[in-house]
Amino acid sequence: MLDLSRLKEMERRFEELEHSLCNPEVLSNPAEYQKLSKERKSIEEVARRSKELGETVEHIAENQKALTHESDNEMRELYRAEIEELEARRLQLEDELTKLLLPRDPYAGRNVIVEIRPAAGGEESALFAQELFRMYLYYAERMGWKTEILSRQDTDLGGMKEVSFSIQGHDVYQHMKYESGVHRVQRVPATEASGRIHTSTVTVAVLPEVDDVDEVPINEKDLRIDTYRSSGAGGQHVNKTESAIRITHLPTGIVVTCQDERSQRQNREKAIRILQAKLLEIERQKAEDEITSSRRSQVGAGDRSEKIRTYNFPQSRLTDHRIGFSVHNLSAVMEGDLEDVIKALIENEQRELMEKLGQE
Repeated sequence: MLDLSRLKEMERRFEELEHSLCNPEVLSNPAEYQKLSKERKSIEEVARRSKELGETVEHIAENQKALTHESDNEMRELYRAEIEELEARRLQLEDELTKLLLPRDPYAGRNVIVEIRPAAGGEESALFAQELFRMYLYYAERMGWKTEILSRQDTDLGGMKEVSFSIQGHDVYQHMKYESGVHRVQRVPATEASGRIHTSTVTVAVLPEVDDVDEVPINEKDLRIDTYRSSGAGGQHVNKTESAIRITHLPTGIVVTCQDERSQRQNREKAIRILQAKLLEIERQKAEDEITSSRRSQVGAGDRSEKIRTYNFPQSRLTDHRIGFSVHNLSAVMEGDLEDVIKALIENEQRELMEKLGQE
């Protein structure tokens, strides 16, 4: 049952934010403007659908009233047809609002840092890591998100030893969190003369990024910072200064390296961002582990050891094993067309959550 008073309050708050964002004082304060814009974006869908629901209910009432006073049979049929259409739309809006009002992941609106690393399969795994990286860049572009490479190491043959990059935009974590885990590829490598299908794996980690530096404070005494000369895929020096950074977080043993930038300061800043995201992920996992196994969503767990997906190139098929969902347009998926897969994962999580709420 929809909480109508809550919906009206969100409508009111949305209108209030619309006016505030036109206020010269807010416009001249970038931090305040960004804060209010983010809040407005977070409730916009609910507010607009709630307003449409209210208007739809009013139109149904108006048509029902007109129907009771109408004697012409042809006009009565027209009113009934319109009421039927409006009722269908009302039910659709109520279903959409029920899903939109489900408890949100506390990190849903965060930007993310994505780490991709080859696992089993040697150079074929490294090549697929490069292709996954490209796929996510295209997906981010389709979603209107911004990307930034934080750390990257390529192989001599065009693959990747590892890459870390950030994605910034609206509800990035809400969509990208499902990508954490082991991605398996089945195909004939270009170097395979006999045409035998190989199976390789790549690990992907999606970390919610820290919103505020104070959220995950880092004590400088807990860090060991080493500098060295950055090098390319074949070991050649990118520059002659020790600009590359290796940070070791002594309490946890986490090691982060960054060598893409020419200045030591820029590499250090990026390495700290990655370290903070990793420390935040430890806290997120602790909180998730406190939830009983019966209430945990396997889709949202993001276990890196879990084999979540298979990319079968001979059959042009992608299968997400967590929900048994397959698509047969693998070439389009590798060009960033992940919408159907992500939508299926989101809807599955919503169904699970609605079932849990119904049991409580």
